[in-house]
Amino acid sequence: MAKNKKFLGYAVLLCILGIVFMFLYSGLQNDQINIIQAFITEKGGGWKASSTQLPMTVGNFICIILTFLYGTLFIKFGVKKPLIVVMIITAIATLGIAAANGLDCNGGAASGNYVLFFISLFVVRCGCMILQMAGFMLVANWFIKFRGQIMGIVTMGSPIFSVVGTGVMTNVIKNNFGGDYRPFYIGIAVLIVIICLIVGFGIKDTPEEAGLYPDGADHAPKSETNDEVNLTVGQVLKQKKAWLLIVSFGAFQFIINACMGSMAIRYITLGGPDLWVGQAVKWLGVGAVLGIPMSYVFGFLDDKFGSVKASIILGLCEFIPVICLMLQDGTSTGLMIGWGFGVACMTGGVPTMHPCITSYVYGRKEYQSANRIIMAIQLVPSAVAAMMMTVLIQSGKATMAYGILIAIIIIGLISMIPMLKMKDANAADRMYAD
Repeated sequence: MAKNKKFLGYAVLLCILGIVFMFLYSGLQNDQINIIQAFITEKGGGWKASSTQLPMTVGNFICIILTFLYGTLFIKFGVKKPLIVVMIITAIATLGIAAANGLDCNGGAASGNYVLFFISLFVVRCGCMILQMAGFMLVANWFIKFRGQIMGIVTMGSPIFSVVGTGVMTNVIKNNFGGDYRPFYIGIAVLIVIICLIVGFGIKDTPEEAGLYPDGADHAPKSETNDEVNLTVGQVLKQKKAWLLIVSFGAFQFIINACMGSMAIRYITLGGPDLWVGQAVKWLGVGAVLGIPMSYVFGFLDDKFGSVKASIILGLCEFIPVICLMLQDGTSTGLMIGWGFGVACMTGGVPTMHPCITSYVYGRKEYQSANRIIMAIQLVPSAVAAMMMTVLIQSGKATMAYGILIAIIIIGLISMIPMLKMKDANAADRMYAD
């Protein structure tokens, strides 16, 4: 019982930290560009949308390499040490975004330093990736039986940011700070430093380091041996199951990056900033609120029915936001509502199911050695998702852009079908083993 109480303490802290990790990651990876582009506009004398998007796009490509690097560092040094170092660098870069200025309310491009803006936003994009990977790694290390539901709790951080970050913060910055988002970035830097202190003193990389077992059990996992498994790049790339994961969730991840990274431009193109800030952001907030319970719903489905079936449901749900954005003409509230629900499914489902299905296929001990390679390859197409959508939408080819996304979802779903025959690598210790 004492050990169970000890485990509970770690579990609660890990869940809280995981939510904060995903909150920051979701905002700094994708959603912040919607805030930036709402207050730095070419019409207002600022840099072009393609210019403010560029550091994120370049960072997306570099993250392909960094995903493998971060995963390798986790294997060699554990989660905590690499996480703290990278996040301190990221905190400094968020202050750089604030210092770069360039905001419409302060005089536009004439008041800004684009080189500093580019470097700072680029570093933030590259650094925030480690938050997601660290959160997923910790959950995979500490939980097996209920990993879906715990992952569902942790990934609530993504839709929470869509509520507090993109939705609320956009209006707060507009109405209370006169369009000046610099206090927002200073606050993020302070939050990152606090997180680093908590991580340094409060958590362990694995339950075994704390004298515990996954899920607070009184025995080691039945589905594992004591051997350490570190798959090489060559071994992973020769596996059919790896490529099925790469294609299926590469597709699903592409969709969320494409939609979330270009939704502001879509609405601004249809009706100007007032349509985005005045109307669409409201429904984004509703969708984001719904995304909080949706994270847990997908986690529950994962534990109850397995990761493959839950992932197929997720893929089908991704049609909703894409179709609503494609058909939107700037006047349909119904399509905005549908889009908001689609955002809930994406922001709640994709972050939850991505690590769950990798754990399903590879198990706890092989998770990171496979994940660092699989995620790196998945990021190749995702790196250009937002930029592709932005360019096509601004060129008047929005229908074509969303048609491409529909085709990508179909490819992802087709890739899931052969995985229905796969067995959970940790099946003996999962909920369905009871």
